Amino acid sequence: MKEPMKGNGGFWDTIKNGGGSPRLASMLGAPSAQQIAFVRSLTKGQRRPETLSVPLTELKTAVFDLETTGFHYHYGDEILSFGAVKVEGEKISQEVYYSLARPACTIPERIIDLTGITQEMVQDAPELLEALRGFMSFVDDRVLIAHGSAHDKAFLDVALWKTTKAHLGHRVLDTMMIARKLEPEQGKSGLDDWLAIYEIPVTQRHHALEDSKMTAELWIVLIRQLRDRGVITLGDLYAYLSKN
Repeated sequence: MKEPMKGNGGFWDTIKNGGGSPRLASMLGAPSAQQIAFVRSLTKGQRRPETLSVPLTELKTAVFDLETTGFHYHYGDEILSFGAVKVEGEKISQEVYYSLARPACTIPERIIDLTGITQEMVQDAPELLEALRGFMSFVDDRVLIAHGSAHDKAFLDVALWKTTKAHLGHRVLDTMMIARKLEPEQGKSGLDDWLAIYEIPVTQRHHALEDSKMTAELWIVLIRQLRDRGVITLGDLYAYLSKN
């Protein structure tokens, strides 16, 4: 990626990190103070205690998935795409979010083969802050759900810190952890495994939105399994997962 005005690092670092005049930053293509403040506002106040008493059959959630350039954000891997679907209790909504995000790094061939996302596809995609703003606006204050959430949560938190110096404040549930708790004898972890176990049709794997939709189907199945174990509310679920 070509760096603008190479040689004036101090000035550009200030602008890219949100310093200086918001108007000037906007003119130069850097994220504005208003954009940063808006995304920050969406990360606050998401762990209200009263949410713990909400039955899982009534809980407002957003099931999400990210595609990334690799697994190591410490070494510069970045988010390639965001996908999410809203779920109202046990009903999957038609409201969805999908966006590519333009990474600063080159997409490795193995990731192109896995996701189908090419360098040409992302060259005109929104920058990270813009795609992140759309995603955070979509999920709002809902409880987030992902399969193998540690990966997605880490990349999301790094992206928030990189763009706005904020941390993810949402509750995040992991369908992999819940499924393994319910059926430890299965010895499975991957999304493909659990889709097969519960006979959930596979549409398109390694596509952020399609993976979100399939994970949402898995979440609905898990809600019903949990109810049979006497796990009714979100608080019950946390207590259930904490048991040895």
